[in-house]
Amino acid sequence: GRSASSHGISLYRGWSFDSDTAITPKICITGSTSASLHQILPWLYYHKVIGVSHFILFVEGEAAKPAVTSVLESIRGVKIIFRTQELKEQQDRSRIWNETWLSGFFYKPCNYELFVKQSLNMEMAIVMAREAGMDWIIHLDTDELIHPAGAREYSLRRLLLDVPDNVDMVIFPNYESSVERDDIKDPFTEVSMFKKNYDHLPKDTYFGLYKEATRGNPNYFLTYGNGKSAARVQEHMRPNGAHRWHNYMKTPNEIKLEEAAILHYTYTKFSDLTSRRDRCGCKPTKEDVKRCFI
Repeated sequence: GRSASSHGISLYRGWSFDSDTAITPKICITGSTSASLHQILPWLYYHKVIGVSHFILFVEGEAAKPAVTSVLESIRGVKIIFRTQELKEQQDRSRIWNETWLSGFFYKPCNYELFVKQSLNMEMAIVMAREAGMDWIIHLDTDELIHPAGAREYSLRRLLLDVPDNVDMVIFPNYESSVERDDIKDPFTEVSMFKKNYDHLPKDTYFGLYKEATRGNPNYFLTYGNGKSAARVQEHMRPNGAHRWHNYMKTPNEIKLEEAAILHYTYTKFSDLTSRRDRCGCKPTKEDVKRCFI
């Protein structure tokens, strides 16, 4: 972690992975990000190591700067999509705007707007994943790592290979980081304590220690608690918000994993919170917090 921070991308030079033809199943991660290169690179390479072959990244802000995208585009299997006027116009014509499943988020600021944007990006990523011959697609943020516990080896590829053929979607419950210091620089290597998801806890433990775990905050988790999902790429797919996938022609058959999880590095630095506030012009008032944050 220190090497990556102090010497730029030198840590990642010369890495090599299996050729695309050897990969089964083919796994794609898609995400929307405005993060810096120092956040994206470790995230990307970690997931490459556990078996992800393709990344479809919708970039804006810091992530869309030439110094960042030139590096990302040089990595095999990474596809960068810029938030151009053409992209916006294409997404304005999406059938999603005429459907009800996301309509409660339309025309609202900040996090609501981001959620809609992520869903529209996911819709496009499905088409791209099918064209690239992907078997599985996962929507993930750059502050999240997949933890493939329960597989015979530490491999997402192995984990999904063992999923029965009739399963369309695999749910990964999320864990949320419990940050113990106020000077975190590299969350992935410095943060090691997590609150387990309700799905992975004995119920007597969860309820018995709830008050102690929340420390006066009524919420066990600061952000979401419904996990993320991997979907088998197939016809008629659509996103179902940023955390799930669906299908226009059937109800997907889904399973929830008992050990594997998403590790969510939530607000590990104070700037994570202020940058989220600043990007949509929200004031530090209770009213604006309610208006801007889901």
